[in-house]
Parts: sequence; C-alpha cells; structure tokens
Amino acid sequence: MARILIVDDEVNVRMLYSEELESEGYETLLAENVSEAMAAVENDSPDLIILDIKLGDESGIDALMKIVERDKHLPVILNSAYSVYKDNFQTWAADAYIVKSADLGPLKKKIGELLGGKGQA
Repeated sequence: MARILIVDDEVNVRMLYSEELESEGYETLLAENVSEAMAAVENDSPDLIILDIKLGDESGIDALMKIVERDKHLPVILNSAYSVYKDNFQTWAADAYIVKSADLGPLKKKIGELLGGKGQA
C-alpha cells in the first residue's frame, strides 16, 4: 500500500484528503508544518507528498527544496489555492502543481499517474 504524506496547515483539508485517499486504498500520513513534514519524510518513508505552498508563516516551497535535496526521486505534488505560484521557477522542482478545488478528481488522477497504480489496496 502506497503511503501519501499530506502537508497542509488546514486541519479540514488534511482530514478530507486523508479520508478520500484512504477510500482509494492509500495509507495517509499527516503533517501541518515544515518540521512535521520533514520528520515524516525522514522517519515514515512516504511514496508521494501532497504539499501546500502556504503553511501558516512557513513556505511549502522551502519544504519542497529540502525534500528535493534529500530525495530527488520522491514525487511531490504542490497543492495550492493560488495559481500564481505556477510561475515561480522553484515550484518547477515538483512533479505536479494542482490548484485546490472541491473536485479532487485531478489530484487523484495525478497521484495515480505518479505512483503508476503502485500500492493501492
């Protein structure tokens, strides 16, 4: 079963994504800030990360740089309510950029593509 790390400072978003992805057969890990995310990357070996860009006072882009530096093969999907960050060259280090929406279809589709069907129960 693939493990997906969901990094978002909004508890409702984390819970919604977790419930939706677990119903798809994935195991989910949750983090609300950069330090929790990095601890999960180090200790829990996720197969994919869904990363918000605005994490309270912290930057998901900074977290992305740390993740890529640690493991450039770990797939990261940036998931933000702000499409303006698509033009930031640092976000190009991510494997995908999905604008947050009530429709989780595009996010689920990209997860399936990046994991290649790996690990669904």
